Amino acid sequence: MDLTGLLNEALNSDTIKQISQELEVDEGMTGEAIQAAMPMLLGGLANNSASQSGVSSLLGALDRDHDGSILDDLGGYLEDYLSGRGASILGHIFGGNQGAVEEGVSQASGLDLSKVGPLLMMLAPIVMGALGKMRREGEVGAGELPRELSSATQQAGGSEGLLGTLSSILDRNRDGSVIDDIAGMLSRAVGGRG
Repeated sequence: MDLTGLLNEALNSDTIKQISQELEVDEGMTGEAIQAAMPMLLGGLANNSASQSGVSSLLGALDRDHDGSILDDLGGYLEDYLSGRGASILGHIFGGNQGAVEEGVSQASGLDLSKVGPLLMMLAPIVMGALGKMRREGEVGAGELPRELSSATQQAGGSEGLLGTLSSILDRNRDGSVIDDIAGMLSRAVGGRG
């Protein structure tokens, strides 16, 4: 199963219900926020895996910390998500641009900004767990990783309106950061499809 399939399986209605309870928002809003957040998480990882050193670093993290077992007990993980590695994963993916990403997800989905950080902290280890499961099953190595992430990013791309919103938010500072690159990449992916 590819990364998109694994994530769709993991983020089923039960998982979304539990995430919405943790965030204390309704399930529809949670679903929309997840749709806004996933292209950013996947795009960030795709961007990080664009270089050989990035691929090595990501594979090392998967081998060391993410074997996919999180997917076997998502309920237990979500009850105690603050003890997970969400914050450190987000730091690796977004660096100093995490605030801009959170703002973008909030504006794109309508989810209160104070809830976006916790949502990303819940989602990041799930994404890494899905990659880790593929890694453990021999489906993703140094050659496949960038391609798999790029494909999943495009499939998670959402609507053009959403990506346009994210692009404009993330490109405000015009600092040439990786996040701006991701937003541009997502816009191109969606534009190329339509």
